[in-house]
Amino acid sequence: MSKPENVDIEEFLNNLDVSEEAMYEDADALVKPITLARDQDVPVVVNELKQGNIVLMNIADLSKRNPVKLKEYINTIKGEVNGINGDIARISPERVLITPAKVKIIKRRE
Repeated sequence: MSKPENVDIEEFLNNLDVSEEAMYEDADALVKPITLARDQDVPVVVNELKQGNIVLMNIADLSKRNPVKLKEYINTIKGEVNGINGDIARISPERVLITPAKVKIIKRRE
């Protein structure tokens, strides 16, 4: 039996973010992390969706600071998502996944 390796999982996961100077021009779509914090972030999210990109939206700070504004922003984004036949789902307490036209999210209740 082999001895289990000592693995620093935080270091391993943090290194996933490190990439060489890869070019993204040949990608059909991108997954873009965006923090929703103020009014100006809403059109940024909508624009990314209209370009066919997937948005991984961070709502952690705003959900603590101003849940009323968060609801307002999400409702605006949801209206745009429905208008382009995209999809939106909360995937964790701090993250919302938003997809462009013709990309659907499988929503499971566990």
